[in-house]
Parts: sequence; structure tokens; C-alpha cells
Amino acid sequence: MKEDEARQELGQDLLPGWSALVVMLTIFGALSVITVMTLLSGEDDAIDPEAHGRIAYGPADFPEIDFEMKLQPEVEASAGRAGTGEFTVPPPPFSDEYIFPCSDCHADLDINTERRELDMHDEVVLNHGPPERWCLDCHNTDDRDYLRLVDGTSVPFEESYKLCGQCHGTIYRDWRAGIHGRRRGYWDGAKEYLLCAHCHNPHDPEYQPIAPMPPPVRPQYLTRASRPGSEEPEAGGSQEK
Repeated sequence: MKEDEARQELGQDLLPGWSALVVMLTIFGALSVITVMTLLSGEDDAIDPEAHGRIAYGPADFPEIDFEMKLQPEVEASAGRAGTGEFTVPPPPFSDEYIFPCSDCHADLDINTERRELDMHDEVVLNHGPPERWCLDCHNTDDRDYLRLVDGTSVPFEESYKLCGQCHGTIYRDWRAGIHGRRRGYWDGAKEYLLCAHCHNPHDPEYQPIAPMPPPVRPQYLTRASRPGSEEPEAGGSQEK
């Protein structure tokens, strides 16, 4: 009798543990089945043989990023430009060096899409992305005065940030917010953005180090330096820290 009672008590003690184990095994089995079904039914969208083994993305693949340069309504109103959403962007680099517009030379040349060593532009060293990357991945084949997005959309050089943003989405987001790169202008007025190519060589974009600007001159030094015979350092001179 006592042995039966002991077995019954032991069974009651083990029942919660067995129940928990059964529940865990059931959940694990269900997750395993879901994972296997997902792998079997899903398609590998990361491989595209037409894109050298890597799929190329466009602005539509970044719905959280606004590729159009627009201000928030309250900022537009404070800037006195409500409804325009306009920004000032400097002209493309080399515009004043007779390199742009490109059509001045390319308009009379036959289109050759073969990857090859160029007869012209031998100063261009392409060190940007995979080895398969080439000129016409970014430059418009039919109109060299424009760039080309992966979906075939043509964009002017003044909007080259859209081209860069296809691959560098997070950097574009920071640039758009004024964190990455440089944005001129005040909170209550029009703003001017520098394009990616104003700081990065698009063919070899690794940023080259530059010497920092000197610190601003303290106001008291500016005042004293303006007096005749003052021995204080002039603007831009050495200062005590």
C-alpha cells in the first residue's frame, strides 16, 4: 500500500516536468517544420546571373529613404519656400574644366559596350566595387550627359546622390539628414548640399585624408590685434591653449 502511494506521489512530481518537455518538443518541432517549408518554397533573390552574381538595388528597394530632396512642411514654411521643396546643389565636378558636358565628344562616337581598356580617360583608375564593375554600370549608354540607375532611369549629374544611394543606402540616409558630408545653410533658410563626388572620387571613392582647418581665433585676440602696437597674435596665428 505504501509502495503504491509512493509511486503515485513520484508520478505527480514528475508530471509537470514531462509536460514542460512535451510542450518544448512540440514548439521545436513546429519551428523546424516552418523553417524547412520556408527554405523549400522560398526563392533565392540574392543571386542574379545577369548582375555578376549579385542583385542590384534601386530606389524602390529603399522605401524608407526619400530620394527626392524635400523639406518637412514646417521647415519649408520657416524657410519661406513652402511648397517648393527645393535645395541648392553645386554643379558637378569638372564642369568648368571642359570635361562636362560629355556629349561634346561622345555624341559623334559609336556606342561600344564591350568591357575594354579605354583609349581615352587613361587617367581614370577604377577602384570601386567588384572587379566586374565598369563605366556603363553608372554612365548612361545613350546619353553620356546623364547617369543611369539600375532600373534604367536617367538622372543628371546634379542628382548623382540617387545613383550612390542605390548601394550606399545608410550613408545616403545620413547625408540626407546632414550628418554625413557637408550641408550649408541655417535651420530657418535654404540649404545647400555638397554632392558625394565633391568629396569622393566616384572611380576611387576611398576618402583621402586632409589637414584640418585651424581653430577659430578667440574674440579677445581679434580685438587686441586690431590695436596699433599690439603684441597679441593676429588672426590665424599661434595661440595659447
